[in-house]
Amino acid sequence: MKLDLYQIDAFTDKIFGGNPACVVPLDKWLPDHLLLKIAKENAVAETAFFLDKGEKIHLRWFTPEIEMDLCGHATLATAHCLKTILKYPKEKIIFETLSGDLTVSIKNDTYALDFPSRMPIVSKLPETIKKSLNTQPKEVLKSRDYVLVYDSEKDIKNIKIDRQLFDQINLGTGGVIVTAKGNDCDFVSRFFTPQASILEDPVTGSAHCSLTPFWSNRLNKKELTAMQISDRVGKLNCINKNERVIISGQAKTYSIGSFWIN
Repeated sequence: MKLDLYQIDAFTDKIFGGNPACVVPLDKWLPDHLLLKIAKENAVAETAFFLDKGEKIHLRWFTPEIEMDLCGHATLATAHCLKTILKYPKEKIIFETLSGDLTVSIKNDTYALDFPSRMPIVSKLPETIKKSLNTQPKEVLKSRDYVLVYDSEKDIKNIKIDRQLFDQINLGTGGVIVTAKGNDCDFVSRFFTPQASILEDPVTGSAHCSLTPFWSNRLNKKELTAMQISDRVGKLNCINKNERVIISGQAKTYSIGSFWIN
């Protein structure tokens, strides 16, 4: 069986920036174990598989290890693939996902993702995560992910993880966000996932489901600019809409190809 494969850099306006995701269109769903093998072979943080059902697009996300309940950059990458490569005719795409129906609106090469809001609440940091960090946060909160708040952008840039310790904890589909007010934007962040083949996710759209309401409340503003300051750097615009968040960004196509499976 021959399948098409598109690799898209999401949350960036240039190649080699943002977060790379692979996108695979399907005519019918393959067994989950095979989807996981494909994701592992692709060796990027997320592979998105989709099935066009007419009014909606059924979308699923896989890391090299597990199926995810929500993924922002691979959703943006799929929308970019549909619109610019596969010539999807509408300016609004409705994705049917494990996190419910997610809408992506397209305007002027920008993709606006309508995602659930996940306001983090005050929490206690597990000792294993605490010991794995070279610098301790000022605040600890949690939603799906732990949200660790620091004083400055410099603190976020200088974060180091002791992976041997960090990988002793299993957070399921969650991870650890470190964040602070930004120098040239409203807030910055980085994202780490224990026991994952890729420790630091370059740009994490789903993390902004928590970061958006948190920083919106903290800074007393509804519209925010954000940067995920990994080596690849990602740029996001976020809007707090109470029960929902709008996370916007651009994307670039890196490669178009095919692969074969038995």
